[in-house]
Amino acid sequence: MNSSSGVQKRSVRTFAMAGMILIFIAYMFPFLMVVINSLKQKRDIIKSPFSWLFTVKGLSFDNFAKAFNQMDFLNAIKNSLIITVSATAIVTILAAMLAYFIVRNNNLLTRIIFALMVASMIIPFQAIMIPLVSIYGGTLNLLNHRLTLIFMHVGFSMSMTVFMFHGFIRGSVPIALEEAAYLDGCTHTQTFFKIVFPLLKPIMSTTLILNALAFWNDFLLPSLVLTDKKLLTLPLSTYSFYGTYSADYGTIMAGLLLCVVPLLILYIALQKQIINGVVAGAVK
Repeated sequence: MNSSSGVQKRSVRTFAMAGMILIFIAYMFPFLMVVINSLKQKRDIIKSPFSWLFTVKGLSFDNFAKAFNQMDFLNAIKNSLIITVSATAIVTILAAMLAYFIVRNNNLLTRIIFALMVASMIIPFQAIMIPLVSIYGGTLNLLNHRLTLIFMHVGFSMSMTVFMFHGFIRGSVPIALEEAAYLDGCTHTQTFFKIVFPLLKPIMSTTLILNALAFWNDFLLPSLVLTDKKLLTLPLSTYSFYGTYSADYGTIMAGLLLCVVPLLILYIALQKQIINGVVAGAVK
């Protein structure tokens, strides 16, 4: 009886592992095709886009050099870094402060504010993008400015970030530490930045990577706000590879990889904190 049960458990584990491997392959296949086709010439991509590297001729890294120059990579990554880092830092600090205030001041006003912020998360951006661009572009003439895009990113991501900080502070930050700080003479501001804010590191890593991914990869909002070539971000600069009647697919693949590499480095550096933040929020 025990031997048959052990065989059954091993069989279940084997099938589960096989299923996970198949899901992983299916998930990674598009990315793998981007990597492979970025090293091919255009004729090979059109002729056989799913062929492997050893079945085609003309393998080279010319696509990366061409993409680097055509998309003005250094200027585009500078714009993306300025916008992403600024918006992520601002929304992280403001959302943490607001979430802390809402949690520690549980009254009718804060509950209404929090409910409105959560409700705003269901409003799609496409429903407000035309009035938004019309007001900022036509009335206030604030388009083609990095600050305008940063301000919009902060506004659109604030609700979700406050929601995540709210849950973490409510379940993982003991109020006894704050009371001890008050007894030692700390002000509310000192208590937040010296006691509470360092405790938010797990959830902060999660919100940082989520917001950084959203801001870095965003195409629609920057395309509405930024039209000056000197201000284009990396996703917008890759659009230069598309012509009216054709597209240079090899250069497009190389440009996409150049856009992804910085985020991969960020995720690898923060993966432990990201997992801890997700687990902590789920358990609490």
